[in-house]
Amino acid sequence: MEERLAALIREHITWTTGSAPGPAEVRSWERSLPLLVKDLMDAELGAIDVTVEYGLPFSSKRVDAVLSGVHPRTGEDSHVVIELKQWSRAEAWDSDPTRVRIGAPYGPLLHPVLQVRDYCEYISGFVSSVREEQIRGVAYLHNAVDKDVADLFELPGDPYGELFTRQRRGEFLDFLRSRLAPKPGASSGDRLHAGRWSPSKQLMRVAADEVKGREQFVLLDEQHTAYRTVMHAVERAHASDDKTVVIISGGPGSGKSVIALSLLGELYRNGTTALHATGSRSFTQTMRKVAGKGSSRVQKLFTYFNSFMEAKPNGFDVLICDEAHRIRETSADRYTKARLRTGRPQIDELISAARVPVFLLDEHQVVRPQEMGTVQAIRAHAESRGLKVEHIPLDGQFRCGGSEKYERWVLRLLGLEAGGPIPWGDDEEMFRLAVADSPADMEERLRPTLARGDSARISAGFCWPWSKVRPDGTLEKDVRIGDWHRPWNNRGNREIGGAPPSALWATAEGGFDQVGCVYTAQGFEYDWSGVILGPDLLFRDGRLIIDRKANKDPDLRKSMTDEEAGALVRNIYKVLLTRGMKGTILYSTDAETQEYLRGLIPSAKG
Repeated sequence: MEERLAALIREHITWTTGSAPGPAEVRSWERSLPLLVKDLMDAELGAIDVTVEYGLPFSSKRVDAVLSGVHPRTGEDSHVVIELKQWSRAEAWDSDPTRVRIGAPYGPLLHPVLQVRDYCEYISGFVSSVREEQIRGVAYLHNAVDKDVADLFELPGDPYGELFTRQRRGEFLDFLRSRLAPKPGASSGDRLHAGRWSPSKQLMRVAADEVKGREQFVLLDEQHTAYRTVMHAVERAHASDDKTVVIISGGPGSGKSVIALSLLGELYRNGTTALHATGSRSFTQTMRKVAGKGSSRVQKLFTYFNSFMEAKPNGFDVLICDEAHRIRETSADRYTKARLRTGRPQIDELISAARVPVFLLDEHQVVRPQEMGTVQAIRAHAESRGLKVEHIPLDGQFRCGGSEKYERWVLRLLGLEAGGPIPWGDDEEMFRLAVADSPADMEERLRPTLARGDSARISAGFCWPWSKVRPDGTLEKDVRIGDWHRPWNNRGNREIGGAPPSALWATAEGGFDQVGCVYTAQGFEYDWSGVILGPDLLFRDGRLIIDRKANKDPDLRKSMTDEEAGALVRNIYKVLLTRGMKGTILYSTDAETQEYLRGLIPSAKG
């Protein structure tokens, strides 16, 4: 029976995510779920509704189990979120009660009480049918006794996160009875699943409140672990004059910038000296405008990687290096004063500037020859200086509708993951993917979303010339595909004829009427994304071909091998294809590639 149940769950998750769960996860279902079922039967709660591996809205994260039923006192819907742990031993990580060590190769892991508390807050915040008072959380360590996980009890529980062990099974059953009556819970479960999902909080819409006011984002699992790792490193630095380099890596939509803003907001509010730095003019200027609106003090928190050439060592408590894949070999350029052209690595400048330098990066977003921000490069430089390094990989997906399947589809399409391109299945509940008949058709499909209050942008590979502003002050319509002509995004610092400045193309009104490039799209998200694949990315007989000569980017014309240029083109399109929150529409200027895409996306046929 246990094996059959695990097989059914495995089949469902494989279908919804496009990836089969690993053997360890399957074994956990086989071992934990029968124990939970027995506990429910012993508590005489056999009639309640049980959802196994509940998928969180707008996220690839899953909750072990959600119990739904009737509250014994109020008669209203009642839900209990359960995080099942097979741990038999656990201790605090590095004297930090919010993180846990359970032995190699794991760690640090978020304390399970914090983990389940975050799940409760996330569900009540995103599912319209669930109110805060209707949901509670439990971390159940069904293989452990108190003495072997004593450190975990140092973190106090609350109604949204309580800890129970095998030794406290009786208390666990009593807790369940206090929240769930022995009555049928199917209707309550139906309402949980039928509840409307609130729109995901886009980064720029809540940035100012996050920094200046209160926390706007709910951090989950590895996101919260990363946040706690940095905060503990700050505490340790103050207590013992210690220095720690923290690396946080993850794909698009894994929450890197959300973590960065959450950290900056908390550090800013508690008086810790911290700065946010990027290598992107567009991203930094937008953060100054949005998060720093009305406050010159907040605006000064956002700066650039090349701002620390003369910084005093450890002059700040924390330096948050967002989009760290854009770190360059050196900060010096032709405008740099001669005395500063020392060849000093930019990584060294950033590490030296703070007691806790934090690097958030996606190695598949390196899009320029001079960029070198990788986990290996940062770790190697830090360790060469004898510094402690903590690396937290993020594996969740919160952009692209939380669809892991879509991110994997993009990686396979571009040859960034082995196995070759794969067909797109029916995943429309999470994310929509289509092929347009032409750029005009793409624009016609996307423009109505603006009237509905959604955001939308069209971007393209850099395969057309980019002219200067015309003498009459208008933008040249350089992107020409048949009888469809549109300008590239404005390259200047001021609005031109309704076209926002370059740095604000992705977020300001008017940006939809220009075609964006990777440098203005990277780091941002919008609801709907149209992507034009230029003649630098082709498919022939199902095989991806990169034609670097078709690309007009001066950086890709510099001295490098075809293999190096091909890697950059793949990364560029990976960035462009993963900006959308709700859906992406594709169009290729190459007829054979267009037909190949139609073959991969059945809904696009006809």
